[in-house]
Amino acid sequence: MSEGLVHKLEDGRDLSDAEFAVLLEGGCQDSELFLAADGVRRRMYGDKVYIRGLIEFSNYCKNNCYYCGIRRDNASVTRYRLSKEEILACCDEGYRLGFRTFVLQGGEDPHYSDALMCDIVSAIRQSFPDCAITLSLGEKRKESYEALFSAGANRYLLRHETADDAHYRLLHPAPMRLENRKRSLFELKAIGYQVGSGFMVGSPFQTTEDIVSDLRFLQTLKPDMIGVGPYIPHAGTPFSGHRAGALDLTLRVLAILRLMFPCALIPSTTALGSIHPEGRELGLKAGANVVMPNLSPLRVRTLYALYENKICTDEEAAESRAKLERRVENAGYQIVTDIGNVRKHF
Repeated sequence: MSEGLVHKLEDGRDLSDAEFAVLLEGGCQDSELFLAADGVRRRMYGDKVYIRGLIEFSNYCKNNCYYCGIRRDNASVTRYRLSKEEILACCDEGYRLGFRTFVLQGGEDPHYSDALMCDIVSAIRQSFPDCAITLSLGEKRKESYEALFSAGANRYLLRHETADDAHYRLLHPAPMRLENRKRSLFELKAIGYQVGSGFMVGSPFQTTEDIVSDLRFLQTLKPDMIGVGPYIPHAGTPFSGHRAGALDLTLRVLAILRLMFPCALIPSTTALGSIHPEGRELGLKAGANVVMPNLSPLRVRTLYALYENKICTDEEAAESRAKLERRVENAGYQIVTDIGNVRKHF
């Protein structure tokens, strides 16, 4: 069954569930899969790697997801919030360093009301009219999404984490519902955002069938951006004893996604770099074309700990962009100063 599956996926952008399972479980040569994925990304985006300036502005969260280090009930977290002025200072520094996309990411923190977030977004838009503003704020009312879009936000990241309802319930407490997450994603698309979704690879209780369900959901959603990374445990969660997601499986998923979605913007995540010293380079070679260095103030970088052993200094820091640039070049790509909008046609 494994013969020709990579070529079949590259040509048709789809496989049967059983064929996807073969690829995910290593039934084909990974080198063949990664080479095909890299070829598609080069035909679509060349050797360009887009950089996004990540600003982790709050590690407060009202939710209690079982896998997340900043979950509400983790009493060991030192909490922080950045002010509007601090966020704008991060953008100033990022713009000076060549960033043309800012990603505002935080827990679902009620402190940041619609009025406050719209004020922050409007201030960024006014100060940096040539930049993209990406938000990653979790689930909100449609009216909130609309207000933020009107204020100047362009993009929204909301990973669905798992598309299987039974698996979702194993990862989240009862008040949270997969149907709400999916509805939010389609609302964001209807409003006009460039939308990103994605999932953890190797999360507790995840099966190959669950990952195939994720692929099927993404086919329905047709996101502009797809973020996947390995699950990494955190001691302050109920899943502290679970193993991290495997590097090889995560790279296979990245490559499969590139072949399925040639136009997508796919990051090589911090989590990949956290489980392997060359994780981000390997992600790029498997089809990713985005990296997201950290623009957050130094004093809070270690505090936004969704998982343990997160890289948050040296090349991950935006100030060390030159080092990251050299690593990307050594992998065969080049970082570009570009707003990096998704391309719509392959």
